Amino acid sequence: MQRLPLPRQATGALTLALMLLACESGPITSSAALPASPGAPESSAEPVRFSRYPNPVYPGDFADPFVLRLDSVFYAYATNRGSSNVPTLRSLDLVSWLPVGDAMPRLPDWAASGRSLTWAPAVVELDGRFVLFYTARDRKSDRQCIGRAESASPSGPFVDGRSSPFVCQTDLGGSIDASVVRDSAGEPYLLWKNDGNCCAKPVTLWSQRLSRDGTALLGEPAALLNRDLLWEGPLIEAPTMWREAGSWHLLYSANMWNTERYGVGYAVCESPVGPCRKIGQKPVLASDGETAGPGGAEVFSDREGRTWVAYHGWSAPVVGYSRGGVRSLRIDRVDVSEVF
Repeated sequence: MQRLPLPRQATGALTLALMLLACESGPITSSAALPASPGAPESSAEPVRFSRYPNPVYPGDFADPFVLRLDSVFYAYATNRGSSNVPTLRSLDLVSWLPVGDAMPRLPDWAASGRSLTWAPAVVELDGRFVLFYTARDRKSDRQCIGRAESASPSGPFVDGRSSPFVCQTDLGGSIDASVVRDSAGEPYLLWKNDGNCCAKPVTLWSQRLSRDGTALLGEPAALLNRDLLWEGPLIEAPTMWREAGSWHLLYSANMWNTERYGVGYAVCESPVGPCRKIGQKPVLASDGETAGPGGAEVFSDREGRTWVAYHGWSAPVVGYSRGGVRSLRIDRVDVSEVF
């Protein structure tokens, strides 16, 4: 990806380094090390370093990906494709990904089906069950809203037995792009975006604590970020958060998803409910000569506890479905280091 340096901060500030997965070297094992980019120096003064490796890891359309690790198996879930509401892949090594079907073949009665409006799934294991948070069209309000479904298996079928959406800020245009993060004590929090760009309303990223089984929201939602940078264009969306090196880190997508202007921004937060502060004036993942419009990022960890990010991107220069493009699955390593 394109190198986009973040400004150097005061002592203790954090920087992000994304390094692409070395797919050609075969399966990832417990002793495998991420190889250096050919000809690259051993160290770099730039706070953000990108090392080029073969992507995409799955060349088919697989937008807004979310990766769940269950022991030594990885499951990836995506926005609807064809007749599948939640297309799902499975991998043992983060290199070879095989389809395993539709994790949610039937939508609940509150959600409109057959309209290609089932988006951005996120799956977490809570209280011995697998819980899927997803976006779908609410028949009553005609807004995109977040639903909640359960399954005994990570591959589904997930069933939403509710008569209404789990989260739907209808006064703010609806709610989309759910993600889950746990605090230091293991308590889960739901992240999402209000869909204000649907109807000329402000757009904000939100966080709220979940009950341990994920059946209820606790307390009040906290605003994390708003749209205020030039590169973000008309919207921000798709938050994902994790804790590393003593801080909470937030990635989010911004600008128009079907253009090369789409990208991923970065912020640091004091807790899962903020406050958060954006770092830099540009995206940390942006279009280059190979990948266009990267976005829909979600972080996950491997068996060794290393942090990765899954995201989608168009294969340049073919951007947009009308031109025959697809938003394929890409995976990079994420390293957080301290800058003095």
